[in-house]
Amino acid sequence: MTDARTEPRHVGPTADGRRLAIEWRDDHVSEYEPRYLRLRCRCAGCIEEFTGRPLLDAAKVRADVYPLEIRYVGRYALGFEWSDGHKTGIYPFDVLREICPCQDCIAARREQSGR
Repeated sequence: MTDARTEPRHVGPTADGRRLAIEWRDDHVSEYEPRYLRLRCRCAGCIEEFTGRPLLDAAKVRADVYPLEIRYVGRYALGFEWSDGHKTGIYPFDVLREICPCQDCIAARREQSGR
């Protein structure tokens, strides 16, 4: 059984074309700035595989980084080719929902972590 929280209904740009919007099957809408997503890449080139230590230097990711291409990876993730040449990261839908930057999701994460 699929989880409506992590199953997208629609994926596309926001009306102004500056962010990626995902409308989830539970009617929540997540909007992501490109740089926010680029900095959260979890591929082996961006995160040390065994320790989880970040390898990507955030200071070297331009503020105006943007996706050249967004593609579905199976039925579970999105893959991006970025304007900085990076293209190996896969963003599973559950991770995208987990990192939703909206105020409601930030508050829920804080509540869950006890902060």
